[in-house]
Amino acid sequence: METKKSKKADLESRKALFFQAGLAAVLALLLIAFEWTTREVTTGSLGELADVIMEEEIIPITRPEEIQPPPPPPPPQVTEVLNIVEDDVDIDDELIIDDVEGRADTRIDFSNIIIQAEDEEDDQDVFIIVEDMPDFRGGGQEDFRRWIFSNLKYPTIAAENGIQGTVTVRFIVNADGSVSDVTVMRGVDRSLDNEAVRVISSSPAWTPGRQRGKPVRVAFHFPVRFQLE
Repeated sequence: METKKSKKADLESRKALFFQAGLAAVLALLLIAFEWTTREVTTGSLGELADVIMEEEIIPITRPEEIQPPPPPPPPQVTEVLNIVEDDVDIDDELIIDDVEGRADTRIDFSNIIIQAEDEEDDQDVFIIVEDMPDFRGGGQEDFRRWIFSNLKYPTIAAENGIQGTVTVRFIVNADGSVSDVTVMRGVDRSLDNEAVRVISSSPAWTPGRQRGKPVRVAFHFPVRFQLE
């Protein structure tokens, strides 16, 4: 008797189909496994890369320090500088006058001395010309010349240095006859100027000048000539 397989029990005809289905299932599993591994690796790598990128990008932002411009210089101060010069030289204002009247080569020339009134009036109280001019001891100009000659001393300093010349002195005869305001109008040398002022300032009282019977002040110019021979 011949044994026959039924079509349901015969699996030989479905072997190819089962093989293909199994192969497809294996391939599907392999594909799923491969994608899963790749995704994990990619995701992990991307996370680490993102961390690195973020770490590199996070850079502290620092503002550059603003450089303040220097303050403007203060305006220069004007300082007054006092130049102090030390002067150790003592100046002796006192003029020592020696009498050189006895020297043969010294002579005081009064030949050209003229007492003259001023040409113009200096102020309201001083006259230049009056009805009665001042008089010296009743002898007038001659007596005044003699008095000057007997009291004037040629300064030794000027005599030793050969200094000579004419000193013009202005003075006022007051209403009481006294002499004041003795001033050198034109000098030659300090020693000669001082001597001329000294002598005239020590003049005795004059008889005052009068205008309309009233004593008044009268101004004079008096030239004193110092000459050496």
